[in-house]
This record gives sequence, C-alpha cells and structure tokens, in this order.
Amino acid sequence: MSITTKAAITGIGAYVPDYVLTNKELEKLVDTNDAWITERTGIKERRILKGEGLGTSFMGVRAVQDLLRKTKTDPADIDLLICATTTPDFVFPATANLIASEVGAVNSFSYDMQAACSGFLYALTAGSQFIETGKYKKVVVVGADKMSSIIDYQDRATCIIFGDGAGAVLLEPNTEGFGILDAVLQSDGAGWVHLHQKAGGSRRPPSIETVQAREHYVYQEGAAVFKHAVKRMAEVSQQIMQRNHLQGSDVAWLNPHQANKRIVDATANAMNLSLDKVMMTIEKYGNTTNGTLPLNFAYYEKSLRKGDNIILAAFGGGFTWGSVYVKWAYNPS
Repeated sequence: MSITTKAAITGIGAYVPDYVLTNKELEKLVDTNDAWITERTGIKERRILKGEGLGTSFMGVRAVQDLLRKTKTDPADIDLLICATTTPDFVFPATANLIASEVGAVNSFSYDMQAACSGFLYALTAGSQFIETGKYKKVVVVGADKMSSIIDYQDRATCIIFGDGAGAVLLEPNTEGFGILDAVLQSDGAGWVHLHQKAGGSRRPPSIETVQAREHYVYQEGAAVFKHAVKRMAEVSQQIMQRNHLQGSDVAWLNPHQANKRIVDATANAMNLSLDKVMMTIEKYGNTTNGTLPLNFAYYEKSLRKGDNIILAAFGGGFTWGSVYVKWAYNPS
C-alpha cells in the first residue's frame, strides 16, 4: 500500500506595521464615523506601513524571518518561496525574489502570485503540489500587501476597509494524514468591472492624465462585490465540506478572508458554524488582502490543535474565489 504525501503547514510567521489608523482618525479625512464603519464592516482599526521607500517586501521579509525563527529553519534549506500579493514593490522583479534574497533563501526559486484577495489560497495550493510530487521538501508561502499604497484616502467607500500586513507559512511533507487535503479554486474574469485599479497596467499605462484623474487607486462597486462575495464564499465552503463528508460539527475553525464581517457571518451561517469557530481579525487589521488568511493563522495559532479540520475561504477582484480544506499538523508550542 502506497503512502500518500500531503503538504502540511508546519509553522507560521507574521508582521503588521506599528502605525494604527483608527476609525476616529478617518473621521478627519472623509465624511464618515466610527459607528457607521463598525456597523457595516466590523472594522475598528487597521495598520499602515509608514516610511520612505518601504514596500510590500519589507513586511514579507519580516513575516518570513518570524517564521524561520519560530520553526528553526535554515533559509538555505528553502526550496521555493511564493509571494501572493496585489501590491508588488515593482512591476518587475517579483516581490518574492526580493524577499527570498533578503532572508537568505539562496537555494530557492521564487515567484509572485496575483489573484487579488484569493491569491494566498491560490499560492498555498500551488505550493502544496511541489510537496506532494516529492519535488521539494520546504516551501514558504507568503501573503502580503501594502494596500495603503493604492487606496484613495478621499474615497470613503474604500479607505475605511483596507490595511497593510503580511503572513507566511512553511509547507513540509506529511504522511500521517495531516495537511492540505482539498481545494476548490474558481474565477470569473467578467467580474473585473466591479473591482479593479483603472490605471498603471499595460492597458492604461501611467501618465499625467491618469494621475490627475486619481486612477491609480482601488475602484470598487461595493454592492456588487458584496453580493458576489457572500454567494461565492458560501458556495465553495459548502462544496468542499460536502466533497470531504464534513458537517458543521466536524469543523474546528473557519479561516475566512476579512473583507467584511457581514460576509464572514453569512459564510459561517451557510456552513452551519457558530461564530466561536470563526477566525476574526477584521476589527484589528481590516482587509489586508493577501495578508488576511496567514494573519488569521498567526493570531489564532495558540488555539489550534493537531488534527483540527480547518476550512479557508476567500473572494477577491477578478473575480477570484476559493476554499481549501486543511487538517492541522501540530500543537502549539
């Protein structure tokens, strides 16, 4: 009988900037208030990366360094590093290249994954394939975004939502039945009209006109995105539970993308999960895009137990969405 190898998460690292942007501070920038923001999003504060010349890689490096320290991993042993990000330091080189170089992962190859808020799920699934085939033994997956770099702080519809942060996980082979057991990943490019950045790409390169028109910021049609996110996150979470014969009582944790508390609540309800089984960091960090899922893991790491069934779910611009089923591989130290 052959032994099946799965990719297990064997460690977590995280980093959030020191600067805290509160709802009270946002009241001074746009026509909004703390009660309105809290009621509609569940967000109280978010972290913002300050400092000249600091990009997404700055946070990714610190998250990976935290991971390496906690797992006592030699960076030279890392085979592959994938960075899921929507806010790369440059068009090229890849932010993953910068992170790998800075942390000393001299024997790895690295690349970026761009799928908006679903990017970490996509990258986690891609990284797991290299482990399952036996190609690699140590894969680091980073989720990081400096959303403040593409947010218009004159637009109250978006500036209240997003924050900056990064998280990283280590994937290693496991033959005991723990690890990433299943994934459902989907996309629909027709959804781009509802959530995108108008300028800065090859279709509409940067120019004086695009800057003056404030087209280098996130554009979001909130009602349309909310409707699709509620539907799609619930659908894929239910689908992955059905495929793996899981009931709500079998699931220890839901790790959902932190876009809006009402979306998270609707997803948990569709899965028949009580809210005490839902990882929630939106009040402290807001929507950190690719950072949300690994930051959730870092925040709740001490509560996770070996053998826990965990469902991850996300929805992002593109549209992209997905769900991943993880059986947790270690107890907190």
